[in-house]
Amino acid sequence: MRTKTLKKNKINVFTLGCSKNIYDSEVLMGQLKANRFDVTHESDSEDAQIVIINTCGFIDNAKQESIDTILQFARAKEAGKIEKLIVTGCLSERYKPDLQKEIPNVDEFFGTRDLPRLLKSLGADYKHELIGERLLTTPAHYAYFKISEGCDRPCSFCAIPLMRGKHISIPMEELVKQAKTLAAKGTKELILIAQDLTYYGLDIYKKRNLSELLNRLSDMEGIEWIRLHYAFPAGFPMDILDVMQDKKNICNYLDMPLQHITDSMLKRMRRGTTKKKTIDLVNEIRDKVPGIAIRTTLIAGYPGETEKAFEEMKEWVTETRFDRLGIFNYSHEEDTYAFSLNDDVPKEVKQQRAEEVMAIQQNISFELNQKKVGETYKVLFDRKEGEYFIGRTEFDSPEVDNEVLIEARNNYVRIGDFANVKITSAEEFDLYGELA
Repeated sequence: MRTKTLKKNKINVFTLGCSKNIYDSEVLMGQLKANRFDVTHESDSEDAQIVIINTCGFIDNAKQESIDTILQFARAKEAGKIEKLIVTGCLSERYKPDLQKEIPNVDEFFGTRDLPRLLKSLGADYKHELIGERLLTTPAHYAYFKISEGCDRPCSFCAIPLMRGKHISIPMEELVKQAKTLAAKGTKELILIAQDLTYYGLDIYKKRNLSELLNRLSDMEGIEWIRLHYAFPAGFPMDILDVMQDKKNICNYLDMPLQHITDSMLKRMRRGTTKKKTIDLVNEIRDKVPGIAIRTTLIAGYPGETEKAFEEMKEWVTETRFDRLGIFNYSHEEDTYAFSLNDDVPKEVKQQRAEEVMAIQQNISFELNQKKVGETYKVLFDRKEGEYFIGRTEFDSPEVDNEVLIEARNNYVRIGDFANVKITSAEEFDLYGELA
């Protein structure tokens, strides 16, 4: 038994899943610190008395990773390495009764909107005056910036509304206050996140109000980049492109998951759009914001996806030449509309289709990157790794997109600073350069 070596009131928080979960963990940690807890994020030290796991329940692989992590710390508790184990987040919201039954070693389970209850279980108070305060787990110079919670979209394959609830926009004044706090602490890049950015404001302002929010955030002193993630294509508010053109600190970057292109698949997925509307939207965005980098996400092997439908998607990917692209294998999720359909595409076929799409995208990315050789870009440097300083252009988001590498022996930059970099060579997903 090692309980005597554990530090009283020390909490280690582990985060699984997407950037929305990272944000939630940061808010949780800010509240814990204000309640005089010693809190760390994914520390390798084994001296924490309490472990909190913020889980993901999105698709099969993510759920399995969350379950494996819970089991790992359940065994640690049995061995006396920790005293208390708490599970929160999406998996806990969706499967709490099953988890309680299968993993009784967990002390308590909480859902996605149970922060006050979680704090109370630890003898802590939810401090309303700390709204917007959080402990960043990212480097201080960039921060994920959640503008709403939940989703009202009816996508057939998605379990997010089951775990996150209906769409709730965060009031604009509160977001402006949060941005000021971050900027004062040295944050230079805000990465706007939500289940659906384009729905922002409909519930509290009775209109899509993302453009006004962008205008107000872009006027914030110290914020040099604002990046948009997770924009839904149906009902896309074109006025945000005008703001993007007008405000130089809004990155020419848009993350817009499109999922598929054939009319039959889009209808079965309940996406509220068509092939023609999707193609027209991408073309109009590119016309209004020349040089914009568009990232999209697709699904391979949705129920009923024929070989013909898949070939049509491949042709579209080849023709459209997205700057960034990711693809998921379809995951048959309980209680979603699609769960009533026959999951008729074999697992190995889903994987093969995903690999074929990524092979196409790899060639596109290589060709697009070759055109950047000899050009100079403004780069924000995130870290030093081995012999390289590593950063990003305005066309790249952390963790998922291209990186710019410069040799540390010949160049020096401070982490968190911007510098102009001339690109000297390029690979499929990496650019190499030198300070200009």
